[in-house]
Order: sequence, then C-alpha cells, then structure tokens
Amino acid sequence: MNSPFHESLKAQTRRHFLGSTGQFSLGALALQALELGAAKATAETSSGAHPPHQPAKARRVIYLHMSGGPPNLDIFDYKPELVKRSGQPCPDSFLKGRQFAFTSGVPSLLGTPRTFSQHGSAGMWMSDAVPHFHSIADDITLVRSMHTDQFNHAPAELLLFTGHARQGRPSMGSWATYGLGTENQDLPAFVALISSGTQPSGGQNLWGSGFMPSVFQGVQCRGKGDPVLFAGNPSGITSALRRSQLNAMEEINHRQWERQRHPETLTRIAQYELAYRMQTSVPEVMDISKEPRSMLDAYGARPGESSFANNCLLARRLVENGVRFVHLFDWGWDFHGTNPREDIRAGLSTKMAATDKPAAALIRDLKQRGLLEDTLVVLGGEFGRTPFREGRTAKSPVLGRDHYPDCFSLMLAGGGVKSGFDYGSTDELGFSGVENKVHIHDLQATIMHLLGLDHERLIYRFQGRDYRLTDVHGHVVKDILA
Repeated sequence: MNSPFHESLKAQTRRHFLGSTGQFSLGALALQALELGAAKATAETSSGAHPPHQPAKARRVIYLHMSGGPPNLDIFDYKPELVKRSGQPCPDSFLKGRQFAFTSGVPSLLGTPRTFSQHGSAGMWMSDAVPHFHSIADDITLVRSMHTDQFNHAPAELLLFTGHARQGRPSMGSWATYGLGTENQDLPAFVALISSGTQPSGGQNLWGSGFMPSVFQGVQCRGKGDPVLFAGNPSGITSALRRSQLNAMEEINHRQWERQRHPETLTRIAQYELAYRMQTSVPEVMDISKEPRSMLDAYGARPGESSFANNCLLARRLVENGVRFVHLFDWGWDFHGTNPREDIRAGLSTKMAATDKPAAALIRDLKQRGLLEDTLVVLGGEFGRTPFREGRTAKSPVLGRDHYPDCFSLMLAGGGVKSGFDYGSTDELGFSGVENKVHIHDLQATIMHLLGLDHERLIYRFQGRDYRLTDVHGHVVKDILA
C-alpha cells in the first residue's frame, strides 16, 4: 500500500512538481517565462491602446473581402487585345507550366463583354459593372498587379489573412490587435461581419487568433438579431445577478491562475469582463435604425436585415466608436459560369448592384466625417480569374472564368495611401504582371506599416520559434503611400 507521501506525489501534476523543485530549476524558469508571457498578453488587451513602432498613418482598418475571387478582367483590368482575340485558342506559351482548378486542355480566350470607360483625374479604367466606383476614382489607389501563391479558395484566403496557406496562424486583425491594443474598453478591438449567408471558405480561421491568446481573435457580430450570441442575459437574470456571477467566476479563475499560470485563464477573465461591458455598448453601436433616412438610402441599408450594405454602415459606426479592425466578408464571387448567377454579364451586374453602392458610400461617408484620412479601407478578393473560359462551361451560354492566382486587382482608400492613383499593370492578355507586381505578403507588410507597425518587428514567440504575419517575406509598397 502506498504511503500518504506517495499519494501526495501522485496528486501533483508534472507542472506542479517542476514548479516546486526550486526557483532556479528548469521547471521553475519555464513557469516564470510562461507567467511573464501570460501577463504580457493580458496587459496587451486590458491597458488600452499601445504605441506603434513608428508614426502611423492609419488608426484603423476596414477590410471588405469579396470571397470567391471577383473577375478582375470584367471590373478593373481592361484588355482591348483580349477582346479582339476572344474565342481564339489560348497560346501554349501562356499555359505551359501552369495548373488550373477546373480547366485542362486548350481553353478559348475570353474578352470581357463589359463596357469600360475612364474615370477620375488619373483616367482609371473601370467597367459598367461598378457605376458607383466611378464616382470615387479620385479617392482610391487601384492596384492591378496583385498576385498570390494559391489557386483554391480556402488556402488563398488563409494565405491572405494569416500569412500561411494552412490553418493555425493568427489572422491579420489579430496581429493588429496584438500590436496596438484597443481604443474602446467596452467594444472588441477586432470585429468580423458576414453577408450573403455563407462564411468564407477559410472559415473562422480568417479572424481567429491561431496560437496567440484567444483574446486577440475577432468577435463575429451579426447584423440581424442579437449582435453577439449569448452575450445577453438569459431570461430571469438581472444585470446585478450577472455581475455577482462574474465576480464569483473571476475569483475562481484567479485561483486557477495562481495554481497553473496558464495564459488562457487570464484571457478567460478578460473575455468575461468584455462580454459584460458589451451587453450595453454593442447593441447601441449596432443599431443602424438610429441613422437618418438619407444615410440609410446612401448605403442602401435596411434596418433589421442582414446585408453587405448594412455591414458597411455598421463598419463605419464601429470604427468611429474605437474598433481597431473591422472585417467584412461577402460570399458569392466565384464566377465560374456554372449557373446564371455566375455569369460575368447579368450575374456580375446583380452581385455588384448590392456591393459597389454601399462600398462607395462607405468611402464617401468616412471622408465627409473626417475619418477617411486615418482609416484604411481595402476591397478585393483572394485571387483573380483567368483570361479564358472556364473548362467545364466552355460550350455553355453562360460566361465564366476559372481561378487565377497570377493577376488580380485590389482597391485601397484613405489611411495613408495615395488618392486617384493607378499602380501596377498586367500584360496585354491579362496573364502576368509586367510592372510593379505586388505579392500578398507585400500587401500585409504595407497594411501593418500604415498602422505604424514594422512587420519585421511584430513578432510572437510560439513553441520556441518567432513568428510574424509575413513569415520571412514581404516588402512595404512605398510607391502607393501618400
């Protein structure tokens, strides 16, 4: 039979044992490091805003993600030569060594059926699919030479927003929150909004915190119903009773922290407190019915509904109340041409009718309120579309394009980027970037730079290795900076 001494040893975890072997033991030193890291994580989120590495041009970001990959050749990148050669077999030199998601053999070139015209002082080419963008040409930078390494949706979105094509890394908004903290203790620093009824292919990883403490993850808010699920008091529970419950839970969690020193325990305490404060602050901010009718009409927003227009208006309300990073995800941009909704003619017009008006309204609204100067707005997808017909629909009356990572367009406004500026170009058929190519990691580095963060110094140590959003890549695109 074991002695009481042996029983007490069995009751100890390895962490407890190592922690009790002396303040200079390996276990004790590891626990001290863990405690310091956890305390730092809590301080990062509970002490408000933190100074950036360098002077910031943007205090906040609104990222409008068109999930699925918009057809850039039918919106922003006008190719008259491709139109002339539409229907011809694609030259072998453009296909050699390339892999496509749904196309094999020799596809037919597909010139745009859209009508293009020039707008703004820079004479930006834009199609008739985006009539409301025509009016903000002098407020934006249009990058036509984006490229990525992935040609399927989920890996491409993960690469874009976490810096890696596989799950498990912190998202861009989490990195910004980790580096800069929050400006409003009653609201999350990072909010995600979903429209079109479907989450992006990359899922919640796109606003997740990965291996960082979960306090840095984005809070998904809903435009219809309760803004945040389970944040409200259950039936029969008053605010006073909820406060009493939280006080008791905080005491229990602090006891656990004293025993185990696990960073997620402190995160849990901070998140409970934030949820309590959000019960009054979030419904107030998310109530767009208080906006004047003229503003609702400008966005095309309708209170009580869930839409991209509502989310654009919500984004403005969130950033003006101190939210650091707002991420809008809108599904439905996978224009393969497998059904009429994916046709680059009527289908694209329908999709854009619900999108370009509120996006343009958001930029004008921010500018009118004096917020655009230090709010960076980004709009784009995870990749582009091919200059030829999608293989599966080659004989269909519906026109569509396959995934294409080598060329796509991105729109930026405010927050320290130039106004009315065209940047980068692709070849005459839209197959390759030929001037000022911008990789996904370059975009990430530039967004962090505008926020005042040096992407090479913004580091989080995990499992003995230093990680950063841009991994070992990325250069700030200085030419687009104002």
